[in-house]
Amino acid sequence: MASNSINVVFPLILIIISFLNLAITEAQFPTYVYHICSTDITTTANSPFQLNLHILFSYLSSNATGDNNEFYDSTVAGTNPSDTVYGIFMCRGDLPSCRQCVVNATDKLSSECSLSKAAVIWYDECMVRYNNTLFFSTMAIAPGVSLLKESNNISNKTVELLFDTMNKTADEAANASILAKKFATKQANISSSGFQKLYCLTQCTPDLSPKDCRECLNEAIWSLPWCCEGKQGGRVLFSSCNIRYELFPFYRSVTPPPTPAASGLVPSTNNSSSGENKKGPTQTIILIVISIIVSIILFSFCCFWLRRKSQKGYSVILKEIFGGESTAFEGLQFDLAIIEVATNNFSQQNKIGTGGFGEVYRGILPDGRNVAVKRLSTNSRQGSIEFKNEVLLIAKLQHRNLVAFIGFCLQEQEKILIYEYVPNRSLDYFLFDTQQQKLSWHERYKIIGGTALGILYLHEHSRLKVVHRDLKPSNILLDENMNPKISDFGMARIVDIDQDQGATNKIVGTYGYISPEYAMFGQYSEKSDVFSFGVMVLEIITGQKNVKSYKHTADDLIISYVWKQWENQTPVSILDPNMEENYSEYEVLKCIQIGLLCVQENPNARPTMGTIVSYLNNDSLELPTPKQPAFFLHGTMDPRVAQQASSSSQSAKISAPFSINEMSTSSNFYPR
Repeated sequence: MASNSINVVFPLILIIISFLNLAITEAQFPTYVYHICSTDITTTANSPFQLNLHILFSYLSSNATGDNNEFYDSTVAGTNPSDTVYGIFMCRGDLPSCRQCVVNATDKLSSECSLSKAAVIWYDECMVRYNNTLFFSTMAIAPGVSLLKESNNISNKTVELLFDTMNKTADEAANASILAKKFATKQANISSSGFQKLYCLTQCTPDLSPKDCRECLNEAIWSLPWCCEGKQGGRVLFSSCNIRYELFPFYRSVTPPPTPAASGLVPSTNNSSSGENKKGPTQTIILIVISIIVSIILFSFCCFWLRRKSQKGYSVILKEIFGGESTAFEGLQFDLAIIEVATNNFSQQNKIGTGGFGEVYRGILPDGRNVAVKRLSTNSRQGSIEFKNEVLLIAKLQHRNLVAFIGFCLQEQEKILIYEYVPNRSLDYFLFDTQQQKLSWHERYKIIGGTALGILYLHEHSRLKVVHRDLKPSNILLDENMNPKISDFGMARIVDIDQDQGATNKIVGTYGYISPEYAMFGQYSEKSDVFSFGVMVLEIITGQKNVKSYKHTADDLIISYVWKQWENQTPVSILDPNMEENYSEYEVLKCIQIGLLCVQENPNARPTMGTIVSYLNNDSLELPTPKQPAFFLHGTMDPRVAQQASSSSQSAKISAPFSINEMSTSSNFYPR
């Protein structure tokens, strides 16, 4: 009950706040969008045309005062026809006036376009245009501009809804009565719950005929696929019309005033009192702001009461999972209602992948942040322990090569983790998907270096000393610039700063990336992560998986193949054949050598991540010669390494070499 009430109240508060911001900013701070100055200019300073243009700007600014003065045209005649200047301003249709916007627009045109014989400027709140030829009552598309919002794409279904809604809005604007402004807005529900909406606006200059207005708006709507690419917001600005759409309310509700006949009111004939009762735009805005503030207070009180009622339940769950540290994570909690709205109620359209934890959805938080939402499935092999582990760890870690943790939700038996959205999927998608364009060497080298920096941070530079224990390409996400970000800390473990290794009787990780000493004896350390990193480096270079199936021999391993080519002194032959030929042979050889050093049998022979980063960044360092890698297969292992690992991990109780059922074999080709 509490969740449903919050689900209703929260979006209403967002809309109220949006309208409050509109009321304040439109009155005092017009928002500049774009302007275009013609290349046809007058080169004479203080020419008659320029003087007439300044007079025109004065006329436009002085006539933008008072209520219901939303459109105005003026002409300043010159002695010569070429010195005559024509101009208009048009307020956005939901505003009673836009004086400050017109003042700002004419000031900007005076400084930016004073030599041009024609120009147009657009603000969120108004449009100002002038020309040295008569253009009144004439439909003009040019000059114009299309602007898209730097955001993520909307779904194909939403694109269809956009065109349908925009055309209906255009019909309404074009068919407005001759005396009315040619302006219309509409909204449509994107989600079935009605809390994700599409907002559309269309407007023509009122001097156009209905036919010309609709033709202008048609041109603008046809431009949407080319200009806005299905983004979450966009606009097309023409000289005679404009359209805009967003996923948030950017205009005010327009309610036509009641006529005397309809309302039963009789116009007052008392001239002395009519002036006193007339409210200017400032008074109207003050009344609107006061009303909205009162509404916000009431809604906030309701939210506070509902939240307080349910908070006790949250606190109990938090203490059960996080114990004494629960208070430190209260600020990272998200209400389930907010997450449901952000992900369109976990719709299939928002689903971007599936992993061992559960399904992953893309979402947009109320503040506009794009997030990846991991939702624990009821049949997931991971549970409260992994959930707790990931929150405890990654909430305390911050590095550009680690995926950023935003928050979590523990409500109504849901366990949800929220991360930054990383758009370019995971590394394994680029390495192993045959349909995907292959990475260049520059990108591969960048990914190797960035991943090494992220692991180094975990091992040495963070407040905690963390062993990840599940490093693999599917847990390396790539941002829009192909920078790597390490993810999935459900298997990670914190070790003491002065502790070299830990032991466990439950082996977790992914087959092919687990070090031999960990798989056989449960002994994990920083060198376990180094082994996994080495496997990834060789996979990045070759474009092939280390292990393609559970049934194989040592000769089938990529590690074995690379080692043979290294011994035969033909290491460059292992390069991914699909990679572009533009590569640095020195960098390739260095990375192959680093990869082989990382997968050596003896953990003590493997370099630390600090040493690896030094190798990558310093060309003058001489790398040691690698020894034969660990060919760990079906419980077999070099006896010397087994004896060393066994003697140093007596606390680990191993009843079998390893259990495949306890290892994660999931791979995710989508952003998380």
